[in-house]
Formats: sequence, structure tokens, C-alpha cells
Amino acid sequence: MSAVAEGGVSVAVDQNEYLADGAGVVDAVVTVTTGAGFVAAEPATERVEILIVDCSGSMGSYRKFDGARTATLAALDVLPDGTRFAIVAGTSLAKLVYPTEVPSVPANPATRLEARRALDALRPNGGTAMGTWLGLARQLAWKHQGAMVHAILLTDGKNEHEDPATLAAEIAQSEGAFTCDCRGVGTDWRVEELRSIASALHGTVDIVADPARLAEDFAAMARSSMAKAIPELTLRVWTPAGGGVRFVKQVAPAIEDLTARRRESGAQVGEYPLGAWGAEERDYHVQVRVEPAAPGREKLAARVSVVAGEQVVGQGLVRAVWTTESALSARISRRVAHYTGQAELAQAVQEGLAARSSGDVETATAKLRRAVELAAESGNEGTAKLLRGVVEVDERDGTVRLRRSVDAAAAMALDARSTKTKRVRGQG
Repeated sequence: MSAVAEGGVSVAVDQNEYLADGAGVVDAVVTVTTGAGFVAAEPATERVEILIVDCSGSMGSYRKFDGARTATLAALDVLPDGTRFAIVAGTSLAKLVYPTEVPSVPANPATRLEARRALDALRPNGGTAMGTWLGLARQLAWKHQGAMVHAILLTDGKNEHEDPATLAAEIAQSEGAFTCDCRGVGTDWRVEELRSIASALHGTVDIVADPARLAEDFAAMARSSMAKAIPELTLRVWTPAGGGVRFVKQVAPAIEDLTARRRESGAQVGEYPLGAWGAEERDYHVQVRVEPAAPGREKLAARVSVVAGEQVVGQGLVRAVWTTESALSARISRRVAHYTGQAELAQAVQEGLAARSSGDVETATAKLRRAVELAAESGNEGTAKLLRGVVEVDERDGTVRLRRSVDAAAAMALDARSTKTKRVRGQG
């Protein structure tokens, strides 16, 4: 593993640089680590928290609305005094319910009390149009130019009161304006809808089946947001003439395909936005193509830089060396192999669950059997445990069967968390 550290950011490249004669594809896992010193040196930025609460009629059942109110207050309680916040009520429309005269207010004992009163006055009634909710959050974010804006979006239902194209357009317009974590309470919402929002807006998606658990989850999301002090980092990838990037995927802590987010920034140079950062570590699988060279020849296959603003703060090199020795070229980086398997695991889970929902038992069984195998091989105990809620595994011969009766929350938890990966460390 090679690494170059600059300005408190390290970029480490793990790969097998040897290619067979005539081969032209290079794989590498790039680990980006931001140190506490680098984060602490970041100039203080205004912080804004937007809490988007589903107020549709269905939220009135099973104490979901009570849980949402309590959770919203729990998030406000962990915000440092002075952090600006706003509360949006979402139905088929979006309404700023606190504050009402200005885009946001600073958190302090008085505003938290006023927010509680505003929440107490809300009553569930109406439909669900999440694109409208995002549109209002974006307008609020635009009122705070230069601020780091984070939203938490909670819903219990499907996006039934606007067409999919409207939601997709609102998501696209919101990219870069704010980040957004999404939570579904109960089991009547769609994982793929919330995943589309969270994925585009650099957030997370999960299920909270029990409304009583919402408060701890909201508080955790607010704390995580406050821990991020770097508004945006960018992965800049240069490839030589004749080469190019095949894909860039975040592979830890969760899988996120960044390939389509590429922005051209020069000859043979593309940039991939990484969202806000705190002191943390993330892994990326970068695959590039390069023009083959003669055996014994070495080429620089890619230069991977981490950019903050306009400044390069870290850099790593992806190399290619051609050889006729199969013992060298056949060796696969352990980390590349691991994360390739994790991506296959997530795909197998999602395709298996989709087949199960459509009644295709044969495909569902085959896909989820493969998921069980991959989870065991990679040591992804979290996914393995979730899989047991959907399939039965015979410990004697490893036979996998779909469970006849599956709790809806268990299936949705498996789907929502399917992209979470087991991190692998070390070289080789």
C-alpha cells in the first residue's frame, strides 16, 4: 500500500500493479483518511439543521406522530447552542412550521421551547409529496449561502401525491445544496424512494420500525452531522492519454456508485464530489483502463487527488507494470477482491428481495443463497444476521430456503442496510 499525506489528509492506494501481457484494466482501492488536525483547522462555518417531518394522515396511527415529535426535539437537544434550525411539515405540500417569519433560528433554550409548542400544534392530515418537501428545504438552504446545511427527512409512506419525475427533478436540483439523511418509520414506505434521495444527497437511509426508537436515531444523525466540519471534498482522477476511468465507487463504509457524478475538469481529468467530512476514513474502488505496454514496462495508470476547495490536500498514484509471469499478474489485491465481493453481496440482496416481491421464488432463492455465501465469505456479520430474517439456512448442508412468513420490517431492514460493508484493512 502506498500513501502520500498532505495537510492532514492521507491517500493510500492498494492494488496489484502487475498486469498480464496485453491486459488494459487496472483496479485499486483508494483509502482517504482525514485527520482530526485537518478537520480542526477548517474555518468555522455556519451550520443549519432542517428537520422534515411527515405530517400525512397515516402518521396518526401506531403512535408514529408522537414518535416523530419526540425525535425532532431529541435532535434539537443535541445541537450546540447557536446552530440554526428549521422544522418543515410535509404533506402533499411543504410548510415551514418553525420558525414562520424567517428561514431559521439559532438553537437555544427559548427557541427549543417555541419549537416544542409548534410541534404540539401539528396534527397529521393530508398526503405525501416528498419532492415538494425537498424543494422547500432547498429554498431554505439557499437563504444560507456558504453554510453547511443538513436535513433529516422522516416519512411513513410512499410518494403518492406527485409523479416520480417530479421527485427525481427535485432530487437533482437539491444536489450540492444540502445533505440529507432519510428514515422510514413503520413498513408502508419504499426503500428505493428514500434511497434515491439519500444517495444523491450524500446521506443514509434506514428503517425505524418502532416509533419509540426514533428519538435515539434522530439524535445520532444530528450528532453525526455536527461532527462534519469540512463542507465538501472532491476526488480528482487523472488518466493518461489513451486511458480512462471505468468506474469510481465508494465501497466503505457503504457502497455508493459515483461514476455518473463525474464532472469534467480538464484534459483526461474528472472530479467526483464526496460530500461533507469529519475526521473519518472512506474507501473507494477505482477501475481504469490503460493502453497496454510491452512486458517490463511501467506506466502511471491514474493519479488520484483529494481536493478541498481549489487546494489538493492529498494524492495517491495507481501504477501498471506489464509482465509475462502469471504468478505476478494473477495475484488479486485482497482489498480489491473483498470490496468486489461486497458490491456483489449488495446486488444479490437487492435483486433477491425484488424477485421475492414479484413472486419469482426461483430467482429469489438463487440470489439470496448467493448473498448468504458472500456474507459468510467476507465476514459481513451484519448482513448475514439480517438475511436470516428472510431465509432459512440448513447448517448441515448449507441449503437456503425462503421463509414462508417474513416480517415486513425484517425484509426492509435487509434492503435498506444491504449497502453497508464490512471494512477490510491491510495490504495484499
